[in-house]
Amino acid sequence: MSNFEQKLTEMLRPAVEMTGMDLLGIEFISAGNNSVLRLYIDHENGIDVDNCAEVSRQVSAILDVEDPISTEYNLEVSSPGVDRPLFSKAHFEQVVGETVDVKLGMPQNGRRKFKGILDAVEGDNLIVIVDGEDYELPISNVDKANLIAKI
Repeated sequence: MSNFEQKLTEMLRPAVEMTGMDLLGIEFISAGNNSVLRLYIDHENGIDVDNCAEVSRQVSAILDVEDPISTEYNLEVSSPGVDRPLFSKAHFEQVVGETVDVKLGMPQNGRRKFKGILDAVEGDNLIVIVDGEDYELPISNVDKANLIAKI
């Protein structure tokens, strides 16, 4: 998660939690007038369209006042879905033993993409097994990560 996304998360988390939802994470996809600010929310009873609409209203009010994004963008509020995005160390710890897709910000071992079994979270590193080989990936270098749903 970028510093900008971290600042947005800190700004918007209280508003999301006021609705009774959990803010899993934020993605900001910069694409000129087609930029997207996407919030992933969750709740122990699941998420429906009304939950997303309520969070969208709360967050929009804060974004209108604080105005942290200088360009045009679309706000999307979403459930995490089956290919759940992973944003924090705690998220990774919850899915040890599962298949994950990890994209790094800076290449490691000549590659940026690692898809395999999350074997462990050790300190601030992920241990991912890809094709029988262990890779130790710093969480701080993770640009994007998702749980791969079992089919």
